[in-house]
Amino acid sequence: MRIILYFLLIAAGFTLMSFSTSMAQDAGEGRTVYFVPVEETVERGLEAFLSRAIETAEEENVDHIVFEMNTPGGRVDAAGEIAKLVRESEIPTTAYIVREAMSAGAYISLNADEIVMQPGTEMGSAQVIDGTGSAADDKAQSAWLGNMRSAAELNDRDPQYALAMADPAIEIEDLGLEEGQLLTLTSSEALSVGYAEAIAEDREELLEYLELEGAEEMEFELSLAEQIARIVTHPIVIPILLSVGGLGLVLELYSPGFGIPGIMGASALFLFFFGHTVAGFAGLESLILFIVGAGLLVLEVFSPSFGIFGILGLGAILGSLVMSSFSTVNIIISFVIAILVTLAGLIILIKYIDRAGPMKRVVLTDATTSDLGYVSNVTREELKGSTGEALTVLRPSGSALINEERLDVVSEGGYIEQGRKIKVISVNGSRIVVREVSNQEMN
Repeated sequence: MRIILYFLLIAAGFTLMSFSTSMAQDAGEGRTVYFVPVEETVERGLEAFLSRAIETAEEENVDHIVFEMNTPGGRVDAAGEIAKLVRESEIPTTAYIVREAMSAGAYISLNADEIVMQPGTEMGSAQVIDGTGSAADDKAQSAWLGNMRSAAELNDRDPQYALAMADPAIEIEDLGLEEGQLLTLTSSEALSVGYAEAIAEDREELLEYLELEGAEEMEFELSLAEQIARIVTHPIVIPILLSVGGLGLVLELYSPGFGIPGIMGASALFLFFFGHTVAGFAGLESLILFIVGAGLLVLEVFSPSFGIFGILGLGAILGSLVMSSFSTVNIIISFVIAILVTLAGLIILIKYIDRAGPMKRVVLTDATTSDLGYVSNVTREELKGSTGEALTVLRPSGSALINEERLDVVSEGGYIEQGRKIKVISVNGSRIVVREVSNQEMN
């Protein structure tokens, strides 16, 4: 009886395990999970991509969104907008850290409903730095600390760890964090302090933790256009594109036809507007305004208006760039850099490009000079010293008979009456200069 009872208990255990597994799989069946990559630098192009991902997930009634985090951080403004998208999503979200979620990536992860980490991954080190790589000013730092605190408290996490990620003045003895260091949590540390709900080796373990075994897994990937947009909307790339665009178009004005400089300049400007349009920052009106501004600049070159067309053209171009950009300050700085680079290129072009080097081929240097046999009119050097008679009054121009040839002449400056004797004193092209002489001088 005892043996039979043991067998019955074992059979009941297996039955319960099978039933629970079946129930879990049934719970996941018919459900959909979106896996959305959050990779590389956090910038406004990534924001546009994640906005589309969340919007698409909501339209398709997806059951869960998993953000696969692998980012070293990035721009604070972009991180703030992305965190808002994640926080306000109508669909449950999980930040699944597959390698690292540093700086802005840590802040975005804290705004998800749950955080799950792979073994050996990290999150943290979220201090705000400026463009020079130094710590930001007190005002920006204070605002960022407030954001980190709010993100931690959003899901009842202890805010001291979030603050320690952004403020090197905070010490945490339990983790051996000393003053002057920023907190970076490993997966095991994050689990112990409540900054991660679980550790999952792969997606299968992740779905098991989320009780979504058997759910349909869908990959949401960047399109080619979005990949280009992420590159060209980077704050470092923008001034490069504008500089190449301005310099290319200036070089094109100095070269015959439409060649490589024009293609480079037009392509750079096209990439700028294309990327910002895909990212959702630019519209058709900004492109039209840019074309109008460029047309005014061309009009200023070929029809000088004392700078009026030039000023209006620059204003229109700057306005179009501001309308297309996510940051007015950033685009103005980029525009100034592009202007300086273009002016420097123009100075080099005027001063050195026609002397030597491979760039000499860019500019047409051929000239129709007399040394090469090009002559606009014949210089009558043989007439110099010849004498003749004024056929008309010279005041100072008129006609004269010289060597039995009727010629158009001009006096040296004085008035010469008709019929007076004259002598050719100089010849310059078609201009024959004469002076009045006496009969004695003629002899």
